[in-house]
Amino acid sequence: MQRISKESNCLKCPEATPIKVPMTPDKSVIQSNLIFVCLTKNFEIQNASTVLSIGDDAAVIDHFGKQTVITTDMLLEGVHFDLMYTPLKHLGYKAVVVNLSDIYAMNATPTQITIGIGFSNRFSVEALEEFYLGVQIACEKYGVDLVGGDTCSSQKGLVISVTAIGEVAPDKFIKRSTAESGDLICVSGDLGAAFLGLTLMEREKKIFLENPQVQPNLENEDYIVGRLLKPDARKDIIELLEQMDVKPTAMMDISDGLSSEVLHICKQSQLGCRIYEDKIPLHEATKAAAFKFGLDATVCALNGGEDYELIFTMKQADYDKITLQEEISVIGYMCDQEEGTKLITKGGSTHNITAQGWNAFS
Repeated sequence: MQRISKESNCLKCPEATPIKVPMTPDKSVIQSNLIFVCLTKNFEIQNASTVLSIGDDAAVIDHFGKQTVITTDMLLEGVHFDLMYTPLKHLGYKAVVVNLSDIYAMNATPTQITIGIGFSNRFSVEALEEFYLGVQIACEKYGVDLVGGDTCSSQKGLVISVTAIGEVAPDKFIKRSTAESGDLICVSGDLGAAFLGLTLMEREKKIFLENPQVQPNLENEDYIVGRLLKPDARKDIIELLEQMDVKPTAMMDISDGLSSEVLHICKQSQLGCRIYEDKIPLHEATKAAAFKFGLDATVCALNGGEDYELIFTMKQADYDKITLQEEISVIGYMCDQEEGTKLITKGGSTHNITAQGWNAFS
């Protein structure tokens, strides 16, 4: 179990030996390689496309005539996550999932990942093992192989870089720029919960820093906390669309809030849109949490982010195929660019859609 150190407010493992990174460059490289091999020894190969994995200078992958899809995300301590309330196992899991979500958003199947981490000597071997356990759980759940990576010392906090590799049949990938006027706009799952989970955890962190004796109050908040710390990549939606013979005309994942992603599709497809507030899917736990914090649940869905659901457009002719699917909601439609990007409220008024989004440089 991890515990919070009152002195440094960072996560530590009890009875753990800190990793000492040598100053000599050659020895540091050897140490880094040994650590990575040790941490990844329990990972098993699951894909025939993985020809050569960890142990050589590079991995070898053969997708047997399919096209290769690649994406990379970085996660920085203090920018993308806070170790005051993020367990390392959850962080390892999430670091993988956010990359797999990008692969699924291309209508592709993730097959391999590489992962590089930089850490200071305040992280013990046991702490790193906990992180890689989360990585392993994600790999097993989504059938992905860890085929390489690196570990090195970091002067400031924990740095994580994950590259996900996937495959897709030729010309079957889906871009953001191929929506057409009249297409329906759909989203999977529900939105806004992750932002409210973050709001809750930040509140509890502030209370803890003011009085370390106070225990966190997370009663009945499992859903929003889970959506923040342990999101899911929507592999099931991609499989469902294929089963129903529905091919989206444009698609992306929702990582920066619904408004931001809608505007991305509109801009790259050179179209406008209409989004209906009453059609945006909100979980009851999200509504309850928003009320508790004095926030508008719709605003949380529009600008919150970190939901990792899918937003896609599709032909109106396919509407009947999805009407009975509870995990897919039709929230609006695409229109000509001259008509603008508008949100139609429950009261019938119309507002321009603006995106707060996520600024990693702020």
